Amino acid sequence: MSKVKEKTTGRSELRVKGLLVEKGVKVSEKEGADALYSRGYGVAKDDEFLLTFYEGLYLLDKGNMEIEDGKGEMVNFQGLLQHYGGVDENAWAKYLTYRDLRSRGYVVRRGFGLGVDFRVYERGGYGEETAKLLILSMQEGKPISLEDLTRVLRQCQSLKKELVLAVMNRRGEIVYYSVSQLTLK
Repeated sequence: MSKVKEKTTGRSELRVKGLLVEKGVKVSEKEGADALYSRGYGVAKDDEFLLTFYEGLYLLDKGNMEIEDGKGEMVNFQGLLQHYGGVDENAWAKYLTYRDLRSRGYVVRRGFGLGVDFRVYERGGYGEETAKLLILSMQEGKPISLEDLTRVLRQCQSLKKELVLAVMNRRGEIVYYSVSQLTLK
């Protein structure tokens, strides 16, 4: 059962149940799905509300979500991360980038197939403006080809968006680099 409680601060505390599925975390209860969607989480598709794995990890870590697997057993953070890691080799870097951006107050949404991982909305601008930043997350020491980076940069520029590389260093910290021009001589 989803619960949305008012804290003494006037902000509502969210507690939602989810089900681990192949493509992410499914939220069946309408009240919980609506509360999550209004805060910039998840996607409603085909009468389902689905969170990405990194959204599920974030909400699980914050204590806002309980997740069960298909057998009715509770999934902890480590279990969900292992499942996500089996789907995406860059899972840890994407999660850390997502967590860092969310903790800074940004609404972070899934990238839309350009090779970018996330769209980032300015604080207070979600639902009113388009995302101005597109984030490509990567791990230090794992190369990306110049052709791939150039392709992603051109697509971002054609949309009048700024490309930002979010690089997870060896200590697990995220360092951001704005990419505005790539000139090869």
